[in-house]
Amino acid sequence: MYDPVHLESFVAVAEAASFTQAAGRLGIGQSTVSQRIRRLEDAVGRQLLARDTRTVRLTDAGEAMLGFARTILAAHDAAEAYFTGVAMAGRLRFGAADDLALTHLPGILRDFRQVHPRISLELTVGQSSMLMRRLHQGQLDLVFVKQDPGEVEGLLVRRDRMAWVAHRGFELPEGGVVPLIVYPSPSLSRERSIAALDADGRPWRIACTVREVNAALAALRAGLGIGVFPRSLIPADLAEVPVTHGLPELGEVDFDLVEGPRAPSDLAAALSRAILHRQ
Repeated sequence: MYDPVHLESFVAVAEAASFTQAAGRLGIGQSTVSQRIRRLEDAVGRQLLARDTRTVRLTDAGEAMLGFARTILAAHDAAEAYFTGVAMAGRLRFGAADDLALTHLPGILRDFRQVHPRISLELTVGQSSMLMRRLHQGQLDLVFVKQDPGEVEGLLVRRDRMAWVAHRGFELPEGGVVPLIVYPSPSLSRERSIAALDADGRPWRIACTVREVNAALAALRAGLGIGVFPRSLIPADLAEVPVTHGLPELGEVDFDLVEGPRAPSDLAAALSRAILHRQ
């Protein structure tokens, strides 16, 4: 039997790729996290994490355990909610960046609904900047958004690298003007792409402006230009632009959960746990 406390620490380290960040997320000391991971590895009889002075990565056994751990933790939460007889109820106004909502978020929300059927979710999907504005205006309780690394606000769910993305058959002329598919300002991906090209001295033009992710995907699939996505969110039918095209690096992006000051904290914490366990 694997201790859920140990599993929770393992999932936090795996998601953050850092013992320090995992400790901060869990609100405990780094030594405690390390101790829990060692005990889990002893129970499993396998090394789950390979670590050196700078990086932490999952071993093959760790990759397998991550899936099991998320399933076990979700079942543990469901059982606890059922048998305590204290079913949480109320309204939670939740916002998610539209590209994040295209991935595994629907499955997370479906499972969350099964565990907490009395919580009424009001879902808003849109650009991160809009969601943060509505959060600060008191119109949302919790948002799952993309932000520049190291933002003060929010709880880090995971970190990813930004990538240039295009249709698999798209050809970029060598040294030519880069045709961009962008969101209206303010937009993290728009600002990041233009700043990187300007710093590199690479000419660019706005080939297409879109207002939501489905429009961006349609423009990319039509071959209208190049867009910017987190690497983990690139759809299977699109591709990262090869490094041979000489486009500049775009840096990293954080996926953060940010809670509003007047949010129902118990409901927000329950959904935050569900998202963290499945990342």
